[in-house]
Amino acid sequence: MITIPSHDGSTATERAAALDHESRVDADDHRALRLWLRLLTCSNLIETRVRARLRADFDCTLPRFDLVAQLDRHPEGLKMGELSRRMMVTGGNITGITDQLEAEGWVERTGVDNDRRAWRVKLTSRGKKAFKEMAVAHERWILDVFAETSERDQDQLFKLLGKLKDVLHTAAQAAEVQA
Repeated sequence: MITIPSHDGSTATERAAALDHESRVDADDHRALRLWLRLLTCSNLIETRVRARLRADFDCTLPRFDLVAQLDRHPEGLKMGELSRRMMVTGGNITGITDQLEAEGWVERTGVDNDRRAWRVKLTSRGKKAFKEMAVAHERWILDVFAETSERDQDQLFKLLGKLKDVLHTAAQAAEVQA
């Protein structure tokens, strides 16, 4: 187990414990609330672990990793606005991260034909190489997260979360129709 101290001296384990939203509920609280908080806690614990490993092993933030991952899936590049939508962050956030990555030679920006205001961002060969290394490590970290969970349990959890995702998508579509 890696223990990574932060700028405030706390360890990753201590910070993860602070993210345990599930500890805020009692056994007699609604099952749905307990389930939601368990999902949130698990997500936060995994994200904290990934953030710490990215920082320690690659001196990289999760938003930078996410942006490079999006570009890796689209070798032709993506417009800045599309990156913003895909990552669900503001255009300003995308610009800041892109500026850093461009300065480090990981991405390049080119103008978009017929739209002088838009920029297309794509990975350079240096960015592709760096992402490939991080992606291999990231996959290993996620496999480690689930190493103590049987394949059967992983399959069951995947199916159940898929059902929840379908319900949430249906509800979101219904809400759009009513709006």
